Amino acid sequence: MLASGSKDNTIKLWNVKTGREIRTLTGHSEWVSSVVFSNGGQIFASSSGDDTIKLWEVATGEEILTLTHFGSVCSVAFSLDGRWLAAGDYCGNIKIWRRT
Repeated sequence: MLASGSKDNTIKLWNVKTGREIRTLTGHSEWVSSVVFSNGGQIFASSSGDDTIKLWEVATGEEILTLTHFGSVCSVAFSLDGRWLAAGDYCGNIKIWRRT
């Protein structure tokens, strides 16, 4: 599976083998700058110019949680064990959350 973010504020999930779109997810109010899967692949995070990071369930496409950053988020990453999530903004700030 592949996830892509867009300037139309959506995230698309794709079947890599067929090249077909599985679903389109909405929830961000501005462009989606980064999308990353957790190491286990059961959830993914998206970041946006709307100062938020959203966690999503891969299987259902349901939004699990919204985190607020302090600026337009340009990058998001999980730690290898999936317990930590880091986000960076265009001003060089980084914020880290612990997943429970």
